[in-house]
Amino acid sequence: MRRKLLFISMVIFFTSPYYLFAQKKDFSYAQLFQGTSTDVSKSLPTITKWVDDDHYLENRKDETDGKMKIMSVDVKTGKAEPYEDKSAVNKVNEKTVSAPPDGKNLTYSPDKKYAAYTLHNNLYVVEVATEKTIQITKDGNDSIMNGYSSWVYYEEILGRATRYKAFWWAPDSKHIVFMRFDDSPVPVFPIYIANGQHGYLEKQRYPKAGDTNPYVRVGITSVDNPSVTWADFNEKDDQYFGTPYWSPSGKLLVQWMNRGQDNLKLYDIDIATGGKKEVYDEKQKTWIDLDEDRIDFLSEGKGWIIKSDKDGWQNLYLFDEGGKLITQLITGNFWGTTITSINEKTKTVFFRARKENSARYDFYKVGLDGKGLTRLTFGDYSHDQVILSPNGKYFITTYSNLSSPYKMAIVDMKGKIVRELGDAKGSAFDNYNIPKSELKFAKSGDGVYDLPILITYPTNFDPNKKYPILISIYGGPNAGTVYDRWRSVGGPSQWWAQEGLIQVAFDNRSSGHFGKNGLNYIFRQLGKYEIEDYMNCTKWLKAQQWVDTTRICITGGSFGGYITCMALTYGAEYFTYGIANSSVTDWSLYDTHYTERFMDQPKENPDGYKITSVLSYTDKYKGLLRIIHGTTDDNVHMQNSIQLINKLEDGKKHFELMLYPGERHGIGGQKGQHNRLETYQFIYTNLLNKPMPAVFWGNTGQQRGF
Repeated sequence: MRRKLLFISMVIFFTSPYYLFAQKKDFSYAQLFQGTSTDVSKSLPTITKWVDDDHYLENRKDETDGKMKIMSVDVKTGKAEPYEDKSAVNKVNEKTVSAPPDGKNLTYSPDKKYAAYTLHNNLYVVEVATEKTIQITKDGNDSIMNGYSSWVYYEEILGRATRYKAFWWAPDSKHIVFMRFDDSPVPVFPIYIANGQHGYLEKQRYPKAGDTNPYVRVGITSVDNPSVTWADFNEKDDQYFGTPYWSPSGKLLVQWMNRGQDNLKLYDIDIATGGKKEVYDEKQKTWIDLDEDRIDFLSEGKGWIIKSDKDGWQNLYLFDEGGKLITQLITGNFWGTTITSINEKTKTVFFRARKENSARYDFYKVGLDGKGLTRLTFGDYSHDQVILSPNGKYFITTYSNLSSPYKMAIVDMKGKIVRELGDAKGSAFDNYNIPKSELKFAKSGDGVYDLPILITYPTNFDPNKKYPILISIYGGPNAGTVYDRWRSVGGPSQWWAQEGLIQVAFDNRSSGHFGKNGLNYIFRQLGKYEIEDYMNCTKWLKAQQWVDTTRICITGGSFGGYITCMALTYGAEYFTYGIANSSVTDWSLYDTHYTERFMDQPKENPDGYKITSVLSYTDKYKGLLRIIHGTTDDNVHMQNSIQLINKLEDGKKHFELMLYPGERHGIGGQKGQHNRLETYQFIYTNLLNKPMPAVFWGNTGQQRGF
């Protein structure tokens, strides 16, 4: 009898969750920070594009010789054969040209017969076959830039991905539209460089809120006639121009917006005369984003689709080529809406958006008549990458949720999985302690919204113990971070979970979860509702029995740095520690286009600027804030942190400061290593209440890079 009972006891023990958990192990420092293999995860297939509706291209090993090749794979059978890309062979034989040593943004025309670039702020075109160069403009200098962006356009309108490029080829490979910037009226901000014995000043043309913007002209030129035709706008008007569009038929559409950013117009520009015709006019009571991906064109002469949030959500509207509204294609609580493909043969529009769940992406289709809206993706997953076959027979989706690692599958138009292609879960996944992440919700202070909270628990979580909290924040408008998708295993997040730290992310009402309706709350008071929403999320956290209310740290950079500074001042009753990187501290110190979109100009909204300034609340400060800034930050000037430091010092407040000489808005290289390690030191000292392990510092006592 005793043997039988012993056997039963052993069976129960060895199959119990406790035993199974006990057999799992933590990751080592080398695995998390030095790249030592774990086999916890594996790569999904590398699929580049579709060949046709029944074959796609994948980079994989050829089973015949073991070499990596581009393989054409059959959708249903998975049979793969080497693929010869004839177009790639032809490209190898194409003649190429190079820009001069100081030339910028060499860009070929669609037919590859010409290339354009900028040199010393002038625009040039070179004929590839003859290498004959044509200089289009000749007035470029330190303040006049042709085809090369002024800073505020690069940062806020055209986007960093342009690398300051501000010219665009037409589909006919003959015409180019470009922007000409006159920075002479823009105030100069001095950035001190401390190098050498005397140092020097870097003079940046940077328009702060309320300042004069650069004067901008829109020019059209041609390789056949290199003279410039200027679009019919007054360059000295208070205005902005967004990314221009060439339609498939060669029409030029220019986005225009007033200084107040609440009126968007599209103009059809006559490329021969520069004359303009208004084809779209949108007004909102708050603001309109100047999106570069606002328009998707149908084939030649058949119109275009506009994405707009004027009804409170991101919906799609079909217009004819002359700008007449044909129909609204989708109506509903869509957000993050992006058109993937327009199939004019079947009169179908395919697009990704968040609707069923604001924390997940899905794939949809709708008819060009606005009928037949269908969700094509499946399950309680976020489908974060979708590749549609040429004629819409199948799509490949990469999907996950917080409890399920990424998978990849081929799906038909009925939402049925045709074939699974990959699973990111590695062979050793079940051998390690993977922290649990889940979504919770906290009611906003006004009771209007259920604010999403993403919590990652320690690997050894015991609800009867109390844990320190690390809150990572960005918080900017339409920049949510709380999603129901798999969080990669590894790095600092896994380390902190093993060390007993609860990691949290919040999203506020302006994050995108609640559409433009939620965003509109922050108009003329950027930061106020955001920090109050975060205070309510933290209030919910503090009510949980497993939270140590004396060790709640918040950290973020840029806008997240601003929120962190607000948390330790305006919200000082809720947050005890903060690490603020490259922070805005007063919106009057940031640039025109970003700031005024939400705040209007300081002269128009003085009270709004006052109530959203960190500097207004330094008397409330009582925790411990670490202020971090690069001394040559050309985006959020160190001036912001200096003014905060000045107020804290005058108020006899204790804080920490870490400066990084010569670093811009992103702190990288050796300085970035130092910043990360000092941040870890801060967390160990103030949240974990123990020394940082020696392995971080190395045998010599010096900080180790990773």
